Order: sequence, then structure tokens, then C-alpha cells
Amino acid sequence: MVVIMDINEIKKLCQDEALRWTNHIHIRIQQRGIAIDDVMFAIMNSKIIEEYPADYPFPSCLLFGLTSGNEPLHIVCGVGSGEFWLITAYHPNNEEWALNFTVRKELI
Repeated sequence: MVVIMDINEIKKLCQDEALRWTNHIHIRIQQRGIAIDDVMFAIMNSKIIEEYPADYPFPSCLLFGLTSGNEPLHIVCGVGSGEFWLITAYHPNNEEWALNFTVRKELI
């Protein structure tokens, strides 16, 4: 796999508060009962598990991290124009994900 995104750049943009929260993520985390603090905590201890270089308007990726309560969390985000775009977040499930929620079962 060719690495497009850089987790250190993502974390730096997050620390620098160069964040753009889309309306979509606000709606979804509210529906799913996910706190903004948990999203931020998970990002800071995350790793990139999938990349989507052809996404528009910026390349994006799927992060895997743990919340402060040690719950697995997936975050879809993009980086472009010097900003970190948060697209959605959700708790992965065992039916779709394997290897500690880092690999899609269909890919094994």
C-alpha cells in the first residue's frame, strides 16, 4: 500500500486546532452518542487503517483509535489546504471488522 496521508501531520493539525468539523460529523456523533472529547482523544492515539486518495475535495482516510473509555472508534477525515476535515465517526462492529477493528473481514 502506498501511504498518502501522514498520521503525524493529522495529529499536528489537530493539536494546532486547524480543524473543520463538517455538519455530517456533528449529526452522526450526536445520533451515535459519541462525545467530541472522545473523537479528539481517539485521534491523538490513532493510526491510519485505510486511505482514500481519490476522495473529493481532498484525499481522506479512516483512523482507528480508542476513546478515553477504551472503546474502539473509527474516524473518517481528510487533509487539505492546511486543515484537518472531520467527516464522520462511529464505533466499529465485530461483524464487519477483524484484527481489533483494523481490517475489514472481506479483505481477509
